[in-house]
Amino acid sequence: MSTNRRQRGFTLIELIVFIVIVSVALVGVLTVFNVTTKSSADPMIRKQALAIAEALLEEVMLQPFTVCDPDDATADTGTCTSVTEAMGPDTNPNGTLETRASSTDPFDNVNDYNGLSTTTNVAGGGAALYTATVSVTAADLHTITLASGNALLIRVSVAAPGETIVVEGYRTRHSPNMLP
Repeated sequence: MSTNRRQRGFTLIELIVFIVIVSVALVGVLTVFNVTTKSSADPMIRKQALAIAEALLEEVMLQPFTVCDPDDATADTGTCTSVTEAMGPDTNPNGTLETRASSTDPFDNVNDYNGLSTTTNVAGGGAALYTATVSVTAADLHTITLASGNALLIRVSVAAPGETIVVEGYRTRHSPNMLP
């Protein structure tokens, strides 16, 4: 009695070959995910670096942009008697150099921030992880020419572990003799 039966299912060899092929493919996909995760920037670090860059840019943009240093006695007239504003920190009439953190001679003009480099971290962070650098340069801006000196490009660069964030802003001198 021979009955013609159809076999259903897979043989053991077919099942083992299938498992091996799926395993190799899965290892390849997981390896790509692992490499991508290791080389991508940590979103928290990126957000913190961006927050530092934006805060520093805002600090610079909120400073006056005058012809004379605000410490000059006649700064509101635009005819400087002793201190004409220049790129970088100024030496005040009393002979002290302005610094960002000084309580007696702080930065008091946009130009003072040119060349500033500082290291920082976030609250409760431990060692300084972020290095911020500020560059202030004269710029052409629509109808304002570079030669007039009435427009500045402010570039803040924050180096974080694994990447660098750069933010930029323009500042114009619309009231050159206006003091805060």
